[in-house]
Parts: sequence; structure tokens; C-alpha cells
Amino acid sequence: MTSAAAPAFTEALTTSAAPLVLDGGLSNQLEAAGHDLGDELWSARLLADRPEALVAAHLAYYEAGASVATTSSYQATFEGFARRGVGHDRAAELLALSVELGREAARRAEAKAPGRPLWVAASAGPYGAMLADGSEYRGRYGLGVDELERFHRPRLEVLAAARPDVLALETVPDADEARALVRAVRGLGVPAWLSYSVAGDRTRAGQPLEEAFAVVAASDEIVAVGVNCCAPGDADRAVPVAARVTGKPVVVYPNSGEEWDAAARAWRGRPAFTARRARGWRQAGARLIGGCCRVGPDAIAELAAKLR
Repeated sequence: MTSAAAPAFTEALTTSAAPLVLDGGLSNQLEAAGHDLGDELWSARLLADRPEALVAAHLAYYEAGASVATTSSYQATFEGFARRGVGHDRAAELLALSVELGREAARRAEAKAPGRPLWVAASAGPYGAMLADGSEYRGRYGLGVDELERFHRPRLEVLAAARPDVLALETVPDADEARALVRAVRGLGVPAWLSYSVAGDRTRAGQPLEEAFAVVAASDEIVAVGVNCCAPGDADRAVPVAARVTGKPVVVYPNSGEEWDAAARAWRGRPAFTARRARGWRQAGARLIGGCCRVGPDAIAELAAKLR
């Protein structure tokens, strides 16, 4: 926990009068501050190069009203760091540092506005995020569940040892990878949420959502399940399915609704993420609500005001 007075994350998840507000997209906040993320390590590069920038980004979301900050470890893996010449021990230090930077932001936020419980979620992206080739939005890597578990477990052990309040197993494109993650978090002593990236009523790998959510229904370690990094309309459909299939609190943090034009290297369309829309997610069972890509502090501030 961030402070001695704060309730445990799992307690707050089930007893808080309002849903817990998550942060928004870390990368867009860093880019807005002028940081270049055109790198295979994405925001994880700043763990070594500009850690203070990560504290500032987390702090912006806490000050906007978020109760949970998600660390910059989404694309931080031993394999990815090794490609950049970073050894195993230093990579482990950087993974642990991602949690500490979230804690530091929470301490600064609490110093300005004492009394509001704040939590840190340690992000763990899918196998495809390490590949940095877009396969995180396809799944079907050609690896079995055992191989995926062996990939995820060492990083999750390091993140868990840094004592975050919760592990965020996020942007999971494939039910097979979810099976591996359910196994990989067993015995770590830290609760986790698992959120799929979806398209329509299926995972990115094409499995029906009922089947995908059922994978985690019986896991004691997974305390919330849902979706992220998807269109807001897809979240509308997914939240009630996750609640019905698992009986667990639902986590939901979609993108803004804009679409990336790779040829023009620009975002197109109008945002569809609104605080008003989040009321429907809450009514359908969501207890953790925030935003992902292109959702910034202003949108989170509006969301926090509406939900509280």
C-alpha cells in the first residue's frame, strides 16, 4: 500500500462506494511532455534514461483524480533489455524501479492532498509486446502455454518482489496466453487483474469472449478481469460478459476511440471515450475504470468527477 492508512487494494476493490479510477495512457502523457518513444522499449527506455519523467507522468494522473497508477514496465522484459545490451541483473533493477517510481509519484501526490488512498499497479504486457512487431494485437505466436508461462514468470517474480499493490496483466490478445499468465502468477503473493485486448465480441486472436473470460474465472490470484486497449464500443459489449462469466469485479480501460493511420503516421477520427459512457460500465459491473491510448489527464479528471 502507498500509505499505512490506505486499505488493501483487494479490499478497496470490493468495498469502495465508487469504482477505483485508473490512470490513462502513459505513452501519450510522456509524448505530450516532449519525450521520444520511437524505440522498441517504448516508455520502458525512460527507466534508465529519464526516470524523473515517469514520476511526473504518474503524478499528473494522480493529481487528475486517478487512484491507481500503472507502471512503465509494460514493454520491459529481460529479452527486450538484452537486445539493447542490458544484462539480467540491471534489467531486474529497472523492473523494480518502475514500481518505486510509481510509489514516489504517490508520495508526492499524498503530500499535496493527504488522505486519499493511492495504489500502484505493476504492468506486464503480453509476449507480443516484447517482439515489438505488432503481434501483441494478434496473438497466436506459435508458442504453447508452457513456453509462455516460462517467458512471463521471471519478470512477474521480479515485479511481485517490488511489492506493488496489484499486477496488471494487460493487453492480452489470446486466451492461451491468459492460461499461461494464470499459472505464472500462482504463489507470488500479489493480486492481479487480467485484461484482454479485443475486437468486437472476440479476443484479438479470435476466441469468443465467453471462452476467454472463463479461463480466469476460477483463479484466486486474479481479482478482476476485463478489457483494455480496445475501442470504447468494444468495452461496452465486453464488460457485462466479463461480469456474467467470471462473477469477478471488472476492469475496463479502453483507448480514446481514435484510429492510428500508419501511412500518415497520425491519429484519425473523433474520440469516443467519455465519462458519461463509463456510467454504463459501472452499472454492468466495472470496479476499475480508466483509459488507455490517447486518454490523458483531462479525460481522467472528468471521469473521476463523474464516478465519485
